[in-house]
Amino acid sequence: MEHRHYLSPMFDPAGVLLIVSREDPARDTSWAAPIRARFAAEAAAAAATAGSGAAAARRVRSIARRTVSLEAAGSGELPQSGCDLALIATPIGQVEAALALAAAHGARAAAVLDRCDDDVLARRLVEKARALHIRLLGPGSMGMMCPPVRLDASRLGRLPASGNVALVSQSGVLAGAVLDWAGDTAIGFSLIVSLGFEADVDLAQVLDYLAGDSRTKAVVVYLEAVSEARGFMSALRALATVKPVVVLKAGRDASTRTGARTHSGAIAAADAVYSAALRRAGAVQVRLFTQLFTAVRYLAARNWPLGKRLAIVSNGHGPAMLAADQAWSQGIRLLPFGEATGLALRSRLPGIAPANPLNLGIDASPTRFADAIEALAQDADSDALLVLMSPGGGVDARAITDRVVSVSRGFAKPLFACWLGDSSVRELRSKLDAAGLPVFRTPEAAVDAFSTVATFHQNQLLLQQVPRSLSDMEAPDVAGARVVLQAALAQGREVLSEVESKALLAAFRIPVTRTVLARDADQAERHADEIGYPVVMKIASHDVTHKSDVGGVSLNVRNAAEVRAQFAAILESVRAALPAARLEGVTIQPMVRSRGARELYVGVFRNRLFGPVIAFGAGGTRVEVVRDTTLEFPPLNAYLARSMIGRTRVAATLGEFRGAPAVDDEALARVLVRVSEMVCELPQLAEMDINPLIADERGAIAVDARIVLDPAPVAAGPRYGHMAIMPYPAHLSRESRLRDGRSCLLRPIQAEDADRLQRFTRGLSQQSRYFRFISTLNELTPRMLVRYTQIDYDRELALVAVCREGDGDRIIGVARYLLNPDRDTCEFAIAVGDDFQGQGLGTALMRALIEEARLRGLKRMEGYVLAINAPMIQLMRALGFTIDRDPDDETLKLVWIALERPVQAGSPPA
Repeated sequence: MEHRHYLSPMFDPAGVLLIVSREDPARDTSWAAPIRARFAAEAAAAAATAGSGAAAARRVRSIARRTVSLEAAGSGELPQSGCDLALIATPIGQVEAALALAAAHGARAAAVLDRCDDDVLARRLVEKARALHIRLLGPGSMGMMCPPVRLDASRLGRLPASGNVALVSQSGVLAGAVLDWAGDTAIGFSLIVSLGFEADVDLAQVLDYLAGDSRTKAVVVYLEAVSEARGFMSALRALATVKPVVVLKAGRDASTRTGARTHSGAIAAADAVYSAALRRAGAVQVRLFTQLFTAVRYLAARNWPLGKRLAIVSNGHGPAMLAADQAWSQGIRLLPFGEATGLALRSRLPGIAPANPLNLGIDASPTRFADAIEALAQDADSDALLVLMSPGGGVDARAITDRVVSVSRGFAKPLFACWLGDSSVRELRSKLDAAGLPVFRTPEAAVDAFSTVATFHQNQLLLQQVPRSLSDMEAPDVAGARVVLQAALAQGREVLSEVESKALLAAFRIPVTRTVLARDADQAERHADEIGYPVVMKIASHDVTHKSDVGGVSLNVRNAAEVRAQFAAILESVRAALPAARLEGVTIQPMVRSRGARELYVGVFRNRLFGPVIAFGAGGTRVEVVRDTTLEFPPLNAYLARSMIGRTRVAATLGEFRGAPAVDDEALARVLVRVSEMVCELPQLAEMDINPLIADERGAIAVDARIVLDPAPVAAGPRYGHMAIMPYPAHLSRESRLRDGRSCLLRPIQAEDADRLQRFTRGLSQQSRYFRFISTLNELTPRMLVRYTQIDYDRELALVAVCREGDGDRIIGVARYLLNPDRDTCEFAIAVGDDFQGQGLGTALMRALIEEARLRGLKRMEGYVLAINAPMIQLMRALGFTIDRDPDDETLKLVWIALERPVQAGSPPA
């Protein structure tokens, strides 16, 4: 059953109470007085509208507005109920009293406008609000606006037009600037939220609300920092699954970590980690304040591009070339028009070369613009159309504008415009805006906006990946790897030797060069003879981070005499550079020689907020200088690994390059997936370098490796709790046998189950569908299918029961739980196919669900069951659930179980 979101009283209130104070008139006149005056005017306007009986104003009329002062309330004024949201415009010292007054008026949410620089006071306010069952926005919030219902509970400025874009900002001042800019455009907003201190309601919770907000079609976020990565990633992924999200990230940090013991640790800038997080979550990051504006303008349009192929039409060569240059710099493809499109253009536009960009000439008439647009409507090689118009002598700009607006009506492909110039075309841009066409002043801004929104759909492919912690490749020796780790930690060592590091890689089936330790020159000579010349010699020391920097590496050693000479030279060089370093000896390994070898780098580091991060790029001694590195969060699969490789500059050299054959890219992707397995299964792994990783046409092999461990014990919590993204929980899969002897598989749901889930829903009887959804729907909407199959396993669990049928799987039952906002309790739902009811399947699904909720540490599971659904109530009672009456709806029963106590034995019906 779908319920109203717990933040609805804040962002969609039935009534708003403004709480002010008369004790501080100087402060009151600075910002509270204008709010009070505006609020009183809005209350009067709402009352007048209500009195008019206008049907169109019914939704506005439902929002009651009242103002009350703390002093008047203290003098005996009786509280009035019906105000969901309290807007607290008092000095911070009076907020506790204001919260008590808000609770007396029935408020369940409050926005605190005054700033608070005292962390202790902020925590006290949150405790007070929670005790009163009030959710708190701020302190230091500039409030919120909901233009569709003409609600302004803020100090952000003039209420903007209603629309479908939500703005969430960690800076109230910047939010105000965006709204001021939008005032001169046709852009409208569904919700504007200034977060403030985030003492209670934080960014993740607001994103969670917006995922289900029917008014919001796209979301723009101004982000400075997050405090809890798992919750942020979970909420952002859930939102980006169903709506475009554009993020402007401020506070970029290009600095490196000091004291890092690997290349991975040294190159880990905070901004790069945030970029990786946003990309993996399916959001689009912009870098400039102006890009945020252009993104908002495009998101306010009727439709968005599904790819990065663009067609351009212009009445001049120069503007078209500027747009083409910007497209090239941002990876936007301008493909040549196909045969069908070319024929259409030649027939409609004789004398015009059908090239992309399409130059209609400075004297292009309105008809030529219309013919070009209509001819490109069915072009199979473009995802959107940009129309450029430059004013000038003989250009009928007004008629062209009118004709473009006319042609755009019913135009299926995304269409946007750039009307160059200013004063002469300002009115015309407004006309395009009003028609729902995104319009820009410069070609660069237009292409940039297109790129931003188109990138959203590319990132969706990353978002849809839910890899397992362990791939389908040969199982690694996880137990053997843990023995290596435990032995080093037992000796008080955090840094593994090269031999130990390679043993760990080998345990996860990553190819490594044979490496042996020589403690003197005689051993070095014997090992080199066994391995075969030429060999590589490297210093062995836990205290040497970068061996080459201190003369600790010798390559291509060709005979015994050179081995002895280099052994002495390496020790002497390292001792001179690092007198305090403890030297164990020198390692010997074969010299990997390949004409087509590329030196690459794979690494791991741990970010303070987001946990382990995997890095890939160009390798060798200059890795920290070249900085050709991309980042990704584990877990990885082959698709994500290939995507990582493709984002680097070095990727251009991995194919046939200067006479060298192409590298084995599948072997390279396998190494990245294997590293992901290491990160998932070994939470003690803090930093790792594989540098260089030599790749050629025969495969990829780790030539050098260095691993740093975290000696602190792994914190207790859910499995894979050290990671920002929860892997697909394959370990929950199990066989189950029905009462009639048939078997089925219980497993977590996958994105690929969407069609199966739709067939399952359609196959339910009308009564079963009504019992599950408490509605008469016949099938799941596309959004519901995405919502129910592309899930974040950090916030919910969905188990499906499947049986083999023909060449595929058939879903015969579904059970899921979703965490409540407190993250200590959850709500469940279950449905069993009609022809499998009474076979114990419901019992098996619920027991599995309860077991996993217990292992996660949840305290309570609850759900809502129709009172007439006797079989389900019987099942719940047999499983040990308490059956209570729902105080808000007599047709429902609230069923719940405290997860600390065991499930009762027995075989209840299903």
